[in-house]
Amino acid sequence: MAALSESTISTLLAPYLDPPPALLPQLSAYLDLLLKWNARTNLTAIRSPEEIVRRHFGESLFAARNLGDPDTLLDLGSGAGFPGLPIALLRPEICVTLAESQNKKATFLREAVRTLALPNVEVWAARAESLPAERRFHTVTLRAVDDMAAAIAAAEPRATHQIVLLAGAQPVLPAGLSAGPSIPVPNTDSAVLLRVTRS
Repeated sequence: MAALSESTISTLLAPYLDPPPALLPQLSAYLDLLLKWNARTNLTAIRSPEEIVRRHFGESLFAARNLGDPDTLLDLGSGAGFPGLPIALLRPEICVTLAESQNKKATFLREAVRTLALPNVEVWAARAESLPAERRFHTVTLRAVDDMAAAIAAAEPRATHQIVLLAGAQPVLPAGLSAGPSIPVPNTDSAVLLRVTRS
């Protein structure tokens, strides 16, 4: 039995977007897989299915709506697949690479990609810095990273157009980068989405 009904998932996602009906069975399958794996290996500290839908799915889909028109995307430090996997589900025209160096999380990501049948997604089971130098992406996404300054430094040479940050506060950007207007993330006190480009 599914952890949450598709109608409940749709209601929880309403502040972030009006989810297309075809997306709901995929999100439901992703949620069930995540909960099953999270019971035995710590993929996310959030345990409540409702909070996973709001915080992880909702914020990731909110990012997907505010990306512009990338054709390629690198999700740096993807963890359990946020925001990269929901972006790939909502925006199948984008070729998404999920970079995750922790083996158990990368194994989960491969299983999620297989379960959800996502031909537009690749899992890079190593640090993003070890990608071949010529591998560059229109957009690099960062969310819930421990060291935002280090993550931005790793993202900058990989991004041809923009770095999209889901951050708790406005980070200090290195010289040569500037952020567009902060877009408040729904249902949070201070989280914002920032599109960072070379100035």
